[in-house]
Amino acid sequence: MRGTWIAPLALFSMATLAADVPGSSDFEALPRYPQAEIVGFKEQQVVERTYPLDSIRRISGRLRMADQVSAPGELTAVTYLLPSVHTGIEAFEKSRRDLLAAGGELLYWCEGRECGSSSLWANDVFQRAMLYGPDAQQAFLLARMPGEADELMALYGITRGNGRPYLQVERLRPERPLGVILPNPATLLRQLKTTGELRLARLPDEPTAEWGALLANVLRLDSTMRIELIGSGAAAWLEALRAERVKARRIDAVDSDEPGLVIRLLR
Repeated sequence: MRGTWIAPLALFSMATLAADVPGSSDFEALPRYPQAEIVGFKEQQVVERTYPLDSIRRISGRLRMADQVSAPGELTAVTYLLPSVHTGIEAFEKSRRDLLAAGGELLYWCEGRECGSSSLWANDVFQRAMLYGPDAQQAFLLARMPGEADELMALYGITRGNGRPYLQVERLRPERPLGVILPNPATLLRQLKTTGELRLARLPDEPTAEWGALLANVLRLDSTMRIELIGSGAAAWLEALRAERVKARRIDAVDSDEPGLVIRLLR
């Protein structure tokens, strides 16, 4: 997974700052945080890139996680040093909103100590020691982007103990389609409560058992929450959740031409 730092592909935008490392550039789909500098950049073909879908820990000397996604492909990683008047979490939040606006589907999102040790994220996941900081000052996100390329985008924001804030951004272009990836249930709940809705464009009109069980688990994490299902398969998904023993009074269904399924929080 370690690679030399090399020049970028032409598909990146050429907007750079004078202080950026030579040959580096931004991702076209993700605007740079204002006044940030690129202090690390690499591109390489990887035999396998693994991203956690749960908190990480070390057991018997090995990195462990309850769930993960792994794939070979083209990896591009950019490390940004942010203005000292801001924090890694601030840049992370802006980038998270940008990815959602671009149609990204969140697979995993954690903040603070729930992510696990920052030392493991810095040294084992990203191989960038400068990203190590207090566990409470970190956030990680993995999103699946729309389109035929089936790309993954990862964000990691951190403010070090010395006050220096960083944002790590990675893009993985897999060699082959990723297939079905089930998001972390707590992540879907966090997104639903933060933004008010989930857009699950990949869900078919005909419910599947694995997605039905996942969505039921999301609702069980907060038994007081009521939702509205929107889409051409909304009625079928309503019945699937009822079959998972989710109380019918917690769910409304609205037929529409929305692709996939939209889940909206009812206040």
